Amino acid sequence: MSYDVIVIGSGIAGLMAAIEAKSESNSVALMCKGNIFKSNSALACGGINAVLDSADKTLIKQHISDTSKSAKELGDAKAIAYLCEQAPYTIEKLQGYGVLFDTDEKGEILQRSFGGGSDNRTCFVGDSTGAAIIQVLIKHAKLIGIEFLVNHYAMDITTIEEYISGVVALKRADSVVSVYPAKSVVFAGGGYAGIYRGFSTNAQDCTGDMLSIALRAGLSLRDMEFVQFHPTGFAKTGYLVSEAARGEGGYLINSKGERFVNELGTRDVLARAIFEQIQAGQKVFIDMRHIPKERLLSRVPSLYKSAYNQAGIDLSCELLEIKPVAHYSMGGIESTMCATAMKGLFVCGECAALGVHGANRLGGNSLLEGAVFGALAGQKAKEYAHNRDFSPINYQVVLKNMGLVERIFEGDCTKNFNAMRISVGKIMFDKVGIFRNELRLQEAFDYMKYLRLESNTLHCIDKSKNNNVELISILELRNALELSEAIILSSLHRKESRGAHFREDFAFTCKEGNRHVLVRELQKGFFSVWYEENLFAQWLKKLLT
Repeated sequence: MSYDVIVIGSGIAGLMAAIEAKSESNSVALMCKGNIFKSNSALACGGINAVLDSADKTLIKQHISDTSKSAKELGDAKAIAYLCEQAPYTIEKLQGYGVLFDTDEKGEILQRSFGGGSDNRTCFVGDSTGAAIIQVLIKHAKLIGIEFLVNHYAMDITTIEEYISGVVALKRADSVVSVYPAKSVVFAGGGYAGIYRGFSTNAQDCTGDMLSIALRAGLSLRDMEFVQFHPTGFAKTGYLVSEAARGEGGYLINSKGERFVNELGTRDVLARAIFEQIQAGQKVFIDMRHIPKERLLSRVPSLYKSAYNQAGIDLSCELLEIKPVAHYSMGGIESTMCATAMKGLFVCGECAALGVHGANRLGGNSLLEGAVFGALAGQKAKEYAHNRDFSPINYQVVLKNMGLVERIFEGDCTKNFNAMRISVGKIMFDKVGIFRNELRLQEAFDYMKYLRLESNTLHCIDKSKNNNVELISILELRNALELSEAIILSSLHRKESRGAHFREDFAFTCKEGNRHVLVRELQKGFFSVWYEENLFAQWLKKLLT
């Protein structure tokens, strides 16, 4: 089956892209590797940022300023301005689709404060904002005729010269590799924080598949060293304690009962402060005992229920122990306003490096970015595909992926791939985590290099080709190891501390360090890493010379 536009990813970015790409005369498919309701967007609890009055230029400038400050001089001014200026229209659009944001007695949308924000601008649906939005968008997408290719694992893209021509995907139902011709493609498949398995709020299948496909297609990744650690996850499970908890007045205290940090500071500052407390032997808790139980049940009902079910804690009268966990990846596929170096390929959401978040994402901006730039990517994909013919398919790519799947099924496996995945998560957290230095980064790189070679020997124990979970897990692990090397090399290259990237051996921010780190895989296992100055730095240099 061929389509005018194929969108990969079922989060808010993918759904918005598919909806905007659809017209009465074209065909649009949304491809996802699992359940359409299961995405990081659906797990986003706290809310979505927006100045609701599009005429209030002062508050919109504040949103732009807060976002730029959080980006630590690595933000793209054009992208940030577009994000914040489109926010009020995006909220109106979501309401039009049927999203019911929490409102006051007058019917006005309620807004809460989020870390790093200078004003209450975060719209919400209790503490299940993402899930509420996703359910509405899926319903609308089906209503307008978008085809859903569920349980399709994207393995590669086919290209002809610098033009995209199709998507190679594995159907989980029967493990058959197929190619889907497309005039344009949108990558919206999420980020890579799930690589930190066991130390992440992400599902374990968030292994950055889109980014690995981009590397294999010869594209560059940008700012891969910037992985945001959310300050507050359940100490035992890593389950996210939404920023909504602090937005509603929750305190952070240590074992001595001391409040040691401003709870509404940016996430990088809070994560380091909490981790330092833990390293010093203190436990850290979120304290919501001073907040009326009725307010907890109305404003953070999911958190209240999860704390009780997972940890046996009643938030209205007990402390909940927390720890920082990998949460969001600011790095991604190099792009400008959703366009990539590959003609016909557009990117949005967490897999894209659009310059909105820079070195550190502002809380409440992820759902907004997905919605705003998902819509833009869909519009551009539709325009690109209009009156364009399909490009030829390179079947060598299809055959290569068919061969890979067959090899994974063949032979006996002597390695425990599940233990390998757990080991990757632990090493990445311990050595490429909140605090980094050259020795630990080099140790991590050597270990990932070894595991990447070992991953070539992994085979399915279960030889059944019907819904084989092992097959997908092995493919995801191969992608995770490829990206782990890119993350580590980028972290080694950035010899300074900036935003979410903190080097103990370079615990300062360089005045001339506001440059992007780019990485490209020249051939399997061999990378090129280099600096590229951002546009602001280039403009400033010209101004001074």
